[in-house]
Amino acid sequence: QVQLVESGGGLVQAGGSLSISCAASGTTANINTMGWYRQAPGKQREMVATIVTSGTITDARYAGSVKGRFTISRDAGKNTVDLQMNSLKAEDTAIYYCYLMQWSGTYWGQGTQVTVSS
Repeated sequence: QVQLVESGGGLVQAGGSLSISCAASGTTANINTMGWYRQAPGKQREMVATIVTSGTITDARYAGSVKGRFTISRDAGKNTVDLQMNSLKAEDTAIYYCYLMQWSGTYWGQGTQVTVSS
């Protein structure tokens, strides 16, 4: 019912910045949660940031490891969610997965690789 496509991953030097985006298509509800998880080899999948939408109201949440460095935002008109990542560290290297959760279920993107070189 919902398809998610990520873009913007790549290679960045430690201390640098990168922005990744997730575009949602299909039937999206007025009330939903979108955000990003990440998974590095040998590690469990970790919630990075989420943004809850209820009509015109949004609320963002961040993992402690990225709070103050990452900013999640949503463009309702484009139906996209973006993650601005600043002050990147080597430990931020992972595959970043976009997700959407709503009444019909939870949906995942294919993932985009973010690599931070030290």
